[in-house]
Amino acid sequence: MGEFTYTVPSEYDGETMQTFLRRACGLSWRMVVKLKRVENGMIADGAPLRSIDRIKAGQTVVITMPDDAVRIEGADMPLSVVYEDEYILIVDKPPYLAVHPSAGKPEPTLANAVVGYFERQGTPLSFRPTNRLDRNTSGLLLAAKSPHLAYAIAGKPQKVYLAIVLGALTGEGTVDQPIRVREGSCITREVGEGGKDSLTHWKSLGTDGKISLVRVVIETGRTHQIRVHMAWLGFPLVGDTMYGTDESYLPRHGLHCARMELIHPITNKPLALTCPVPTDMRELLEKHGLWNEKYNEIQ
Repeated sequence: MGEFTYTVPSEYDGETMQTFLRRACGLSWRMVVKLKRVENGMIADGAPLRSIDRIKAGQTVVITMPDDAVRIEGADMPLSVVYEDEYILIVDKPPYLAVHPSAGKPEPTLANAVVGYFERQGTPLSFRPTNRLDRNTSGLLLAAKSPHLAYAIAGKPQKVYLAIVLGALTGEGTVDQPIRVREGSCITREVGEGGKDSLTHWKSLGTDGKISLVRVVIETGRTHQIRVHMAWLGFPLVGDTMYGTDESYLPRHGLHCARMELIHPITNKPLALTCPVPTDMRELLEKHGLWNEKYNEIQ
């Protein structure tokens, strides 16, 4: 079981324990219900409390989570750890590696690698990613070490991507276009009426007239969002045969999650992490005279 300690701030003085856990600690309603079944699962200043009991400002609240249920088989695979503490794990996912197992595809995934990594540490935990990357997208991926932290963090980190696109793209802008599932497909997306609100900010970092390097920040996390929006602009990613036609520059779409910023869910301290541009994208940029070492520490 895992223990988490919080101090009750003044704005929650007199609130119920469940209100504090839901609003201040980021627990889902389902997790609060689970805590009710754990002996001494909710304690304030050493005394067990019920979810309906009221708390006071300054009290120390300790919650004890039930043991994790690991349902994915671990694998002994290389894993590039960028940051880790007892609460979260951030890794640099290589391209050509799926995040989760899928039906009919027996090859190992990032989930198997992370579970295996936890097993070798002697702390068997499930894999709970809070952001997803396509199989062929590389870069930073955050996983929480408990279900309540995964719920609390989801959607909050800001991520900066580097994308290599076809054509001479200059300037900067924002794409505010809804994304929907393309009719007749369960995977392919498109811009279209009735889709989910999607917002993508982009800035060109350089072009040689044939390809361009673009810094991208998304405010919504729709499936294939960057790929769909850049194709809609008329500048599909190199190597992206789903939303473009190119197979000559890269054998995969050129997209890398290069930077991640978040407020730590327990310490409340800011974290800003980067990871290097992968070899295939860097070599392509070098070939076209677009490479700069500062892209490994993109802001």
